[in-house]
Amino acid sequence: MKRFFYSIFILLLITGCNVDNKISSPSDFIPENPSLVLKISNIESLNSNIRNNDLLNDLSISNIYKSITNKLEVFKHLNTNNDILLSFVEDEKDSLQYAFITKYQLNILNIDSLPNHSEETIKTKQHTFTKTTINNKSVFSIIKDSLLIGASTQDLLINSINKDNKNIEIENLLDTSDPNSQLSIIFNEKNGQLLGSIFNQASTANVKFTEYLLVDVDLEQDEILLNGITKATDSIKSLINIFKNTIPQENLLAKITPANSDGFLSFTFNNYSNFRKNLDTYKLSDSLDTETTLFDNIVEVGVIFEENNQAIVLNSLDETSTDDALSNEQSLIETYRQINIFDFSQPDLFSNAFSPLISFKNANMYCVIDNFFVFGNSVEALQNIIANYQNNTTLNDRSYFETIKENLSDEASLMLVVNPNKLNSIIQNIIDEEFNLDLEKYKCSAIQFIFDNHYAHVNAVIKKSKTKAVENSVTEEFNIKLNEDLLNIPQLVINHESNQKEIVVQDVKNNLYLISNTGKLLWKKQLEGAVLGKIEQIDMYKNGRLQLAFATSNRVYVLDRNGKDVSPFPLKFNDQITQPLSIFDYDNNRNYRLLITQGKSIFMVDQLGKTVKGFTFKNAESALNHQPQHIRIGRNDYLLFKTNNKLYILDRIGKTRVAVNKNYNYSNQAVYLYNNKFTTTTKYGKLVTIDTKGNTSEQNLNLTDLHNIETTSKTLAAQSENKLIIKTKTIELDYGNYTDPEIFYIYDKIYVSVTDLQSKKIYLFDSQGQSISNFPVYGNSKITLDNIDKDRNLEFVTKADNNSFIIYQIN
Repeated sequence: MKRFFYSIFILLLITGCNVDNKISSPSDFIPENPSLVLKISNIESLNSNIRNNDLLNDLSISNIYKSITNKLEVFKHLNTNNDILLSFVEDEKDSLQYAFITKYQLNILNIDSLPNHSEETIKTKQHTFTKTTINNKSVFSIIKDSLLIGASTQDLLINSINKDNKNIEIENLLDTSDPNSQLSIIFNEKNGQLLGSIFNQASTANVKFTEYLLVDVDLEQDEILLNGITKATDSIKSLINIFKNTIPQENLLAKITPANSDGFLSFTFNNYSNFRKNLDTYKLSDSLDTETTLFDNIVEVGVIFEENNQAIVLNSLDETSTDDALSNEQSLIETYRQINIFDFSQPDLFSNAFSPLISFKNANMYCVIDNFFVFGNSVEALQNIIANYQNNTTLNDRSYFETIKENLSDEASLMLVVNPNKLNSIIQNIIDEEFNLDLEKYKCSAIQFIFDNHYAHVNAVIKKSKTKAVENSVTEEFNIKLNEDLLNIPQLVINHESNQKEIVVQDVKNNLYLISNTGKLLWKKQLEGAVLGKIEQIDMYKNGRLQLAFATSNRVYVLDRNGKDVSPFPLKFNDQITQPLSIFDYDNNRNYRLLITQGKSIFMVDQLGKTVKGFTFKNAESALNHQPQHIRIGRNDYLLFKTNNKLYILDRIGKTRVAVNKNYNYSNQAVYLYNNKFTTTTKYGKLVTIDTKGNTSEQNLNLTDLHNIETTSKTLAAQSENKLIIKTKTIELDYGNYTDPEIFYIYDKIYVSVTDLQSKKIYLFDSQGQSISNFPVYGNSKITLDNIDKDRNLEFVTKADNNSFIIYQIN
């Protein structure tokens, strides 16, 4: 699996010239006999997810990582969203070389501004190549059949474009990869023993499990998930074929494995006779020298690991028959907790029968625990297994094992489960480097193979185990870093496919990001400017699929689930848009009205971008100081446009519905429906209320000109200097630089939040002004509070450092 880490760390690619317009399959140019092939669908998103994955980030100080990043320095300047095929080939000196293929596009590599770069043209009798060098690292490339093809050496590039044979097996495997996966990897097991290294024991170190292994890789901050297939056509040389003509059974070894063990290996079959024949064929040997009926009713065989000791477990369908097969092995050693421990006279039986999967040769005693027959080499080891089984402290009883089972099949032909120490040992074995990682939170990791006629499904999971949260505690779920500083406050949006929430945020280079509620970057999109205000969501086609809608200074965007523009958007404007996009849905029937503000002018379009001709209001007397708002009272709609000196309260078509009998010097705060009246503030902090007949009144809340308010229909929150008012209660905070108060109404409860940007503290109160337990917490912006996943706990997102944000959970 050393090549697995090669594959994860390789992510950035390159350029060329000499375009033609023929079309070939990219896989046609994969070099012959590659050790590894990667299909990358979005290199930038993948790079971000790798950078934010905790385990891979820890591995970034390893020699293998440094070697790869140094070798591929030139690829950091690639600019493409197209799929990339990246292959690695060992040359005659056993040095790893690479080749890649991607669709050619203009400006695919922008290196003109780099100080240490050069390009030169190399001509041969058949081809003209480009050699690009950046910081003394070179790559050779050519454009052929509308594809950019490159390699680390000229010979490898020539071989890639001139080879006679297609990689049919690799091409077929690529066709089975998940098109939505950011990264798919093919391991050529003909050239190596990746899987043998994973099992981390001498008997499998040089074993070839299969011919090809393809996995789709899903990276999140605290987990790595693999899902794919392994393919073997050579029944003699590939170990996976020992499961031919057998049906996987449920892996039950976790029920007998102590939670304090290093893990277990389990393999299953429905027919021992078929399994035995396959294994004899693989080993090119006759059947067991000593005939035994011990395995006739066995459907699962396993090994429990505990440091240097092992225990062999047989899972029997018929305990009586299996016990009868041990009738000559009844020499009692002792009885522990009413379970007899006997001598066993064939300590090497299991290594003879099941090598190379089992190498243990010292199983000289055994006991029977329900349907499990457990063989070991010490009384203490068997006592430990008995005690944990009876005390319900096995691996099966641990919540972290239940968590990883969510990503696994119940039935598998072959399954390996390991604890943090064993995982660390496996990683060292794979990368061939002593590397002491802190993996204590990865309580349980697993890989399994489910055989099915010359191939097997593969699932693997390496996941942090979450400690059960203390009631009323606030825990940090994840912290995501971007390449650039954040431009605006992260906010939550709905994923219409899962009905959960995701995070949308923009950086200072105007890149917009959509990130899952587990910290995975889903896409990144370059915008022409900064997003104004809050991003809204609409159901443009009334089919349940939501789009993101927002404005920048000269555009109105509508983006689909994948970050693609939805026609006819973006709408382009010559004059500057001065307020956030307002979206009205008068009757909740998804006939949206999008209002664009340019100074004192307002334009209304529908969800298809067409001008709403019935809307007659065109201009206010002066520029709006807040985005247009919509409030509904009874059956009447009220459109509110506010300037520094006038509040317009209009009907749907833009005619005056309420004539306000007195104008004020208004603040830039919103207008709210509070106690059945339109409510806002003056520039100097007085609360102004207006009824539906236009009558006005004022209230002095003792706010300064630097104030902020927000209300629900019955609750008002106001902030001025270090004072926070919630209903009638005034809370004195430490002096600082406070954000607007935010009111959240969730699960029939009101929460009020402010953040001190000076001390970077987030405060959260209930509607009575009582602080929520364990607040304040660290944060550097306003928050968005909601339930973002399937449980009932609330989460909130906030800016952390300049280039990162945090998701917290309130337990």
